[in-house]
Amino acid sequence: MIRKWIVYGLPAGMLHACAGMVYAAANAEANLPVAEGMTVRQVLVSGGWLMYPLFLMSVLTLSLLIYFVVILRRSQIVPDELRRELSAKARSGALDEARRICEVEPCPLSAVTLAALDFMQDAPQADAALVKDVVEAEGSRQADSLQGQIQYLMDIAAIAPMVGLLGTVFGMLRAFSGVALNIAHARPVVLAGGVAQALITTAFGLMIGIPAMALYAGFRRRAGRLLGELETASLEIMTALMSNRR
Repeated sequence: MIRKWIVYGLPAGMLHACAGMVYAAANAEANLPVAEGMTVRQVLVSGGWLMYPLFLMSVLTLSLLIYFVVILRRSQIVPDELRRELSAKARSGALDEARRICEVEPCPLSAVTLAALDFMQDAPQADAALVKDVVEAEGSRQADSLQGQIQYLMDIAAIAPMVGLLGTVFGMLRAFSGVALNIAHARPVVLAGGVAQALITTAFGLMIGIPAMALYAGFRRRAGRLLGELETASLEIMTALMSNRR
């Protein structure tokens, strides 16, 4: 029930809030009493077809928020218990058990450890510098994968306001073309419809883009801290592996 509300109810609430603000602003500008806000259906109709990609981007932003809240945790990137177990197995020389643990508990730390174990199995006489290069390469791949997913939020933050701006252009064209085509019979409702489209798409694009940019900045900082811990844990395990070979 909560998940349904997050995925469907919250974007709809954003649409309703956007409609209410635009409707109230229009009434205030015309010195009219403020009535009830527009419904979600009225917002979609007034905003035009561009409201549908904006609505999808709002759902995607909320989905990414839930995903990163779950994924960007120490227990998902560098589990403390896994770190201790792998270090202990590496020091004792139980590499097969360390490999089994990594396969049972997949995570970025397990992936880095498996890369080191595979390389040491294929090249038993490899020195510490080569093992370190393998560990750093796999760590960089894990970091790029994680940061690449976070980049989706920045993409939404850049695209949503541009889509809203495109709706503004279409709305103004709709408003003034209705007046230009037949000035004698131009009705205020035609002009008002175009302006409403322009305001709604712009407002909703900003309502998506600003939170997406803020979320991107926050998750990027959190990912940076976790990747720093991943690097420290990887070097610790690599040192334990190399000390066992002496």
